Amino acid sequence: MPVLDWTLLLKLKEMFNSKFGSIPKFYVRAPGRVNIIGEHIDYCGYSVLPMAIEQDVLIAVEPVKTYTLQLANTNPLYLDFSTSANNIQIDKTKALWHNYFLCGLKGIQEHFGLSNLTGMNCLVDGNIPPSSGLSSSSALVCCAGLVTLTVLGRNLSKLLAKYKNLQWDNVLRLEEVQAKLGISLEEMLLVTEDALHPEPYNPEEICRCLGISLEELRTQILSPNTQDVLIFKLYQRAKHVYSEAARVLQFKKICEEAPENMVQLLGELMNQSHMSCRDMYECSCPELDQLVDICRKFGAQGSRLTGAGWGGCTVSIVPADKLPGFLANVHKAYYQRSDGSLAPEKQSLFATKPGGGALVFLEA
Repeated sequence: MPVLDWTLLLKLKEMFNSKFGSIPKFYVRAPGRVNIIGEHIDYCGYSVLPMAIEQDVLIAVEPVKTYTLQLANTNPLYLDFSTSANNIQIDKTKALWHNYFLCGLKGIQEHFGLSNLTGMNCLVDGNIPPSSGLSSSSALVCCAGLVTLTVLGRNLSKLLAKYKNLQWDNVLRLEEVQAKLGISLEEMLLVTEDALHPEPYNPEEICRCLGISLEELRTQILSPNTQDVLIFKLYQRAKHVYSEAARVLQFKKICEEAPENMVQLLGELMNQSHMSCRDMYECSCPELDQLVDICRKFGAQGSRLTGAGWGGCTVSIVPADKLPGFLANVHKAYYQRSDGSLAPEKQSLFATKPGGGALVFLEA
């Protein structure tokens, strides 16, 4: 399966020449991604199951000797940016598009302890819908990192991972509880049934269960943004995490074994995932639940929330022969159900297949 439309590459080359008056030396692309199943379990220690999509970010690059980094975008909504390649400053208070590129560059620079970086002219293009839960910003960061590695002639030999500004040093993750008990996910669900009651817990009851004070609860367990929470649905949240982790493993197993009714089985797991997100984790919303119902009505074998994991977007598994009718009917039904306040958005609904990974293309 081709990972790049060569007509787009030629068009980008022409736009680069028009912008910078020269020809790019190479091109880098990185795909968006969608999480098929596995919601709100990664930070509990469990695996999720994402998929690279066909939509991507594409960057044309020319190394220069000026030590200046010049960034431009084919989308006029994103303004040009220029800075010293050796004095990268990122304003974390502003979500400007070029900051994502700078993060990728600075990450490589700091990892290798590099100084005196060469300058670059870069023209960025892409067709990943922004703010759609498809990691358009992550694709840009990955692209920028690969651009920097290519310019420097380096290879990244290991993966880097960081927590998102959360201190987990004294926190026992749900996966660790299972590991210490040495039991399966299915058995862990039974433990949850026995150990926790469905009624919400209050801070005082949690303290009694753990044998700690309210002050210890606040300082040792609660994060800064949960200090004032008075209701804790421990049973529901644990049930979601352990059942969702089991669904991820079931999904993987079905894909590997490929039974005749594979699509149906995968769809059922996606539907179960959405119900758990809606009822147990409460991270859906009525509008998204309606969209999921619409998708299932018009041919999706399975449909569930995806993206950041708090309402927003859906991912559906649809047989190829039903795809044209599915896209037309879902688009029509979704906007018809509104009171007219929703303006049709062209990029809000689209099809994709599993896509390829990040690549570097050298100019011949």
